[in-house]
Amino acid sequence: MAHDAPSGPTGPTKLVIRNIGLLLSGDLEKPILDADTIVAENSRITAIGRLKDVDTEGATTLIDANGAAVTPGLIDSHVHPVAGDWTPRQSQLNWIDSFLHGGVTTMISAGEVHYPGRPRDVVGLKALAITAQRTFTNFRPGGVKIHAGAPVIEHEMVEEDFKELAAAGVKLLGEVGLGGVKDGPTARKMVGWARKYGIQSTIHTGGPSIPGSGLIDKDVVLEADTDVVGHINGGHTALPDSQIRCICEGCKRGLELVHNGNERSALYTLRIAKEMGDLNRVILGTDAPAGSGVQPLGILRMVSLLSSLGDLPAEVAFCLATGNTARMRALDCGIIEVGRTADFVIMDTAQHSAGRNLLESVQLGDLPGIGMTVIDGIVRTERSRNTPPATRVPFIVK
Repeated sequence: MAHDAPSGPTGPTKLVIRNIGLLLSGDLEKPILDADTIVAENSRITAIGRLKDVDTEGATTLIDANGAAVTPGLIDSHVHPVAGDWTPRQSQLNWIDSFLHGGVTTMISAGEVHYPGRPRDVVGLKALAITAQRTFTNFRPGGVKIHAGAPVIEHEMVEEDFKELAAAGVKLLGEVGLGGVKDGPTARKMVGWARKYGIQSTIHTGGPSIPGSGLIDKDVVLEADTDVVGHINGGHTALPDSQIRCICEGCKRGLELVHNGNERSALYTLRIAKEMGDLNRVILGTDAPAGSGVQPLGILRMVSLLSSLGDLPAEVAFCLATGNTARMRALDCGIIEVGRTADFVIMDTAQHSAGRNLLESVQLGDLPGIGMTVIDGIVRTERSRNTPPATRVPFIVK
């Protein structure tokens, strides 16, 4: 297992990606951009347009997309990291690097709950959260950005604990319900404290997933009022349809759909969100590592599932895995627009797909082939070792 993130250039950088066949923005308002070239300088996007109209001089890295599509780097809104690129849940190394080969460039921790001997006392849980926040800031496997340090709340916590965590740089709460706090009134009070100090919250939704978790139903979810309704399609066991509808209609918080959940319930939630005109609330995660394993292509599979069986245009489905999550999580990636971080995936129709192009193939249920990932304007991987081979593959000119 690597111990450091890949070293990048030490001086000024200028990335140019040309010959883009399809540019997906990640923005629901305009999911497809009329452009064939992107320029990024010193890790941020500086120009998007036609090759003849943008300044490509002085490129330190020039990529020819070869007619393939470019999307924002995918964001996994729900993971459970532990230590480096290792998970004791499945005793597996390099799982984060495998997700990178599935197009994931950013991950959000929903709690470091698989840590062996995870402390439940207040001093210990705060120490673990601060340690996770620090270590994953310093260590980025393959360059993947991991927003970690998400304490699981316990009854003994007081407001000062949340103030202290925020001052130390903690910005997330682990899933409410994975610790001792499983009732609505206590959760609401602590979520309020977290929100007061700028800490975003997520709640476990559905039946128990691991020993120590428990049923969290609609009443607890609505009363707790967390910023994100974590795996509303269950992780793994989903609530009844009537309760899912109550949650969707009873709050305006994020609705998170995960790979390690009930697929039927995910499609049901998507249908409600569409009926309500609230697609902007839907975000995607994997809830991995979990008992069902590690899913490097989990986000791509969710995009394909929702598009093919949820009657959702593929370019819109990609927004749920990128721009929606970025806006909800206050990230500077996830959307291809000037000023944002230069995180990209270059992909194309998988070889021999029934679809005539990338979007049609995804809407038919196929996964795309990934030819390259870029994080902070730096090429991190070329042809994916996990996706099916792409029809068109980008190449580095210099």
